[in-house]
Amino acid sequence: MLTSFVVSCDQSKEEAFVEEKPKPKLIDFGFNLHDFNVVNDTVKSGDTFGSLLQKQNLNGKQVYDIVAQVKDTFDVRSIRIGKPYTILRSKNRTHKIQYFIYQPDKINYYVIDLRDSVSAYQKTRPLTFKTRTIAGALNGSLSETLANEKVDPALAAKIAKIYAWSIDFFKLQKGDKFGLTFTERYINDTVYDGVDSLKASFFEYKGKKIYAFPFSPDGSSKKQQYFDEEGKTLKNFFLKAPLKFVNITSRYSKSRFHPVQKRWKAHNGTDYAAPTGTPIMTTAAGVVEQAGYTTGNGNFVKVKHDRTYSTQYLHMSKILVKRGQRVTQGQIIGKVGSTGLATGPHVCYRFWKNGVQVDALRLKLPTSTPMEAKYKQQFLEQIKPLKKVLDSTAELKFRR
Repeated sequence: MLTSFVVSCDQSKEEAFVEEKPKPKLIDFGFNLHDFNVVNDTVKSGDTFGSLLQKQNLNGKQVYDIVAQVKDTFDVRSIRIGKPYTILRSKNRTHKIQYFIYQPDKINYYVIDLRDSVSAYQKTRPLTFKTRTIAGALNGSLSETLANEKVDPALAAKIAKIYAWSIDFFKLQKGDKFGLTFTERYINDTVYDGVDSLKASFFEYKGKKIYAFPFSPDGSSKKQQYFDEEGKTLKNFFLKAPLKFVNITSRYSKSRFHPVQKRWKAHNGTDYAAPTGTPIMTTAAGVVEQAGYTTGNGNFVKVKHDRTYSTQYLHMSKILVKRGQRVTQGQIIGKVGSTGLATGPHVCYRFWKNGVQVDALRLKLPTSTPMEAKYKQQFLEQIKPLKKVLDSTAELKFRR
């Protein structure tokens, strides 16, 4: 800080003049925002690119020319309600618009330069990826437990998808242990942007640790599959259940008292309770063999997977596929309802093997293609440090 003093002739007064310290730079979108009059807002219903510019004292002809000049970079029709935009204006009395900045998402943004020569360009905010390892025990749902550990609860959906073929999440209990190594995204190195990927994990299930490690022989993230610590695939031919995170209310039984018909009869399926409208997934790829309605089944879909296996999904509120349609594993084929002989919203999941209805929860189902032997050593070397960190973090956590 620079200070100067002026002393009067009679030296009775001393006046101090302090030079103001310049404001620190506030950088965003590549600009020092202190150099502008800044307007931050979001697109409202009825707003268009043209109307937003006209509010900044640009006339219709000027807006038309701007749209024509930037169309190859920025489609002005792409702006959406709720998305943020920033207007940088001159700091003098005119507040003349200099730049218009539109953010379609948290990472990307468009800059329209409205100074002497109009131009536009797209930029991406710098992303930083940080790896974190945690260990804990379930206390409530998986998403609740992760939230308590200050982890984006959205990771729960990723985990459920990875383990869908090997863990029945309906049977996980409070106190079951887990360990996770994952990467998190940060925008501009400071703004948290959620979980990017799962690098390693384990869950205790029926007294055994089930590990999951992503691996692709060519290093491509698009072709990654998840394997356990021995290189065995986690992905089985069938999903464990047609719904996510719900309750089993009635199991396969040769004799069950029917709640509607009020008599004892066989129950050849597994009932999963869920709110009306919950998506129902086909547990394996196949062809829709039947899709329709009967008095007992209500709205239902039956899928033939191969010469051996078929599955059926009953009591739907809505059917989303047609007979003869090919479906993929995990595809939404209908919505939970209570049509037919049902006392409340649920899906009755039935399973056929060689034309005979069987208990899907007790069946040993086929697995997908295993890892090729020539890649196993590469895989084991890759996961060795990941497993060491995961196990040591868990050991330290549970030793306390």
